[in-house]
Amino acid sequence: MSSIQTTTTAFVTTAAPTTTVRNCRSEPDRQIFIETDAVTLSAALAATLVCADEVVVASGSPDELMVAGEFAASIDAPLLIIDAASSEIRGELRRLDPTSITVIGDLLPGGVPPGTPTNSLSVAEATAAISEIAPDDVDRSDNLWLADATRPDLVAPVTAIAGLRGDRVILGDPHNLLGDQALLEAVRASSAEAVFVAGGFDPLIVEWQSAALLSAPELPGGGLKLFPGRRLVALYGNPLTSALGVMGEQGPEEAVARAAEVAAGYDADGVPVVLSFELIATVASAFSGDDNNYSEEMTIEVIRPWIDVAAANNVYVILDLQPGRTDFLTQAKLYEELLVLPHVGLALDPEWRLEPDQVHLRQIGSVDAAEINQVSEWLAALVREHNLPQKMFLLHQFRLDMIENRDQVLTHPELATVIQMDGQGPLGTKYGTWDALTAGTGNLGVFWGWKNFYDEDVPRGGATPAEVLGLQPVPVYVSYQ
Repeated sequence: MSSIQTTTTAFVTTAAPTTTVRNCRSEPDRQIFIETDAVTLSAALAATLVCADEVVVASGSPDELMVAGEFAASIDAPLLIIDAASSEIRGELRRLDPTSITVIGDLLPGGVPPGTPTNSLSVAEATAAISEIAPDDVDRSDNLWLADATRPDLVAPVTAIAGLRGDRVILGDPHNLLGDQALLEAVRASSAEAVFVAGGFDPLIVEWQSAALLSAPELPGGGLKLFPGRRLVALYGNPLTSALGVMGEQGPEEAVARAAEVAAGYDADGVPVVLSFELIATVASAFSGDDNNYSEEMTIEVIRPWIDVAAANNVYVILDLQPGRTDFLTQAKLYEELLVLPHVGLALDPEWRLEPDQVHLRQIGSVDAAEINQVSEWLAALVREHNLPQKMFLLHQFRLDMIENRDQVLTHPELATVIQMDGQGPLGTKYGTWDALTAGTGNLGVFWGWKNFYDEDVPRGGATPAEVLGLQPVPVYVSYQ
């Protein structure tokens, strides 16, 4: 019934009457069909039907298969794709038990049941027939099929099965489902109850992304994916003291206004700016404390007012961990009830990750990629479990040895992983540190951040917005301490 566009468009004619009327439609028992070739995918989609009054069998180039898919949709038929190695389809045709078969393309299918009427159409004849077939009165559903826009051969069987079921088809980029704002708007405008996904996708990723497209809350600034497309500019510190940064110099409402002041100019390259708070949730301590970890954990009650004000003002929040002698994952789990919120991300500060015999300010801490990966895997699972948009995962670094085996840090599609150069001092020195940290990291799969210090940088206050935007790679995150 439909040709593929943002949503499908009805064709203009009457399907030829069939001699038998059966209810062959059924609901697919799964929402994700992961196949790498069109032949296998077409069989998997046809298998969702109880039977079929008509079946279209096709071979040819991807563009020719698209015509076959649209023709099959126009006559309410599934599409079975064959190639020279898979022309035998006896079993599936016997199961579907069609009253007629249309063959499009040069290959003839093997195993056609004896006595089943079979018609042959060229691609040109099928193209002409589509415009002469008017839609029937099939009930239209609110379900969507998402197909890989880069693979017309895979889109073809999806077009056929969606047309038969009365569903709509939307094309998407399998590597950027959540970054496609037009796709998000199309899905949300459809009021769809389910999104069926077909193509060469990673099932774990697609399960989360298809659910997120349907109903996940959007990020501050809109959308479901953090970067590219926005830049976060943050105030940094702890709300209980001004000694650890500017966050402690005012209340949360006043901090929103101050963040807006420091963010001015960071959209000069056309990238929208989202205001942010980076809030130190666990503070490196000179004292061992009752738990002997040299880290003071803020309570949820202290942090919650800042989280709530941020939500009300479209501000993104990053919870920063300075774990002392404990590990990052143990501390991250203390704040799970905040991290399941869509506007709250997580930062790890290796400077303050101590070995059992170390103390702060005598040694500069470090963390191995293995411990970082434990945290990122847990955080990514949290995103999937709670149907969240992509979440910020920030790693602080100003020395190469602060993140050991950095090339082994894993990135996850559920997380926007950012490494922030957070060293202080003369601007020329900071540029040198930036160059050293970012050198040869094009395949690391991370974004980059920059930090300005009001008191410790030279000149005071750090680099200007224009100077920050002149860095390569261009930072997606900037904070002020």
